[in-house]
Amino acid sequence: METRNIIISGVGGQGIITASEILSEVALFNGFDVKKSEVHGMSQRGGSVVSHVRFGEKVYSPLIEKGTCDVILAFEKAEALRWVHYLKPGEGIVIVNDLEIIPNMVSLGLDTYPENIEDTLKRVASKVFVMDGIEIAKEAGDPRTANTALLGALSNYLPFSEESWIEVIKRRVKPNTIEANLKAFKMGRERGRE
Repeated sequence: METRNIIISGVGGQGIITASEILSEVALFNGFDVKKSEVHGMSQRGGSVVSHVRFGEKVYSPLIEKGTCDVILAFEKAEALRWVHYLKPGEGIVIVNDLEIIPNMVSLGLDTYPENIEDTLKRVASKVFVMDGIEIAKEAGDPRTANTALLGALSNYLPFSEESWIEVIKRRVKPNTIEANLKAFKMGRERGRE
């Protein structure tokens, strides 16, 4: 199997690292070689967080080269835009949470938040799917499960069974959040098919 490249991006506190760990473990569970890398320098202050996840028969590097990413899973709109140049031209898929988090520099009037993000993404990606992960998480009973809802949407584009996702989610989340996480995952998976 050709190596698959996934970028998961967002802002500190959104569960990007947990999502990348779940994805990596699902790939391992299914017998693939997996490499993962992440950058979360100012994540505690609402800064950008990104994780590269690569899986395949044999993977040698954890870093995704520009122009080779299969899917960007973005937990915030501007973060999707930040990494869109990594997509395979005309082939890559973007799954993005319908959320805009205004950075401090924008709030202070020192910068502007990008406009027409979805249009820009559509010019580069073969498919752009915008989903309200926070609303799904609330419906699932826990607003902190938006990351799992977004993983549900991503699961439609990867060669893993729903059962393997469920098994890994049960192992990776806190016991008192398993039910809400599984519900969010299933709802995200269902909405991702629409």
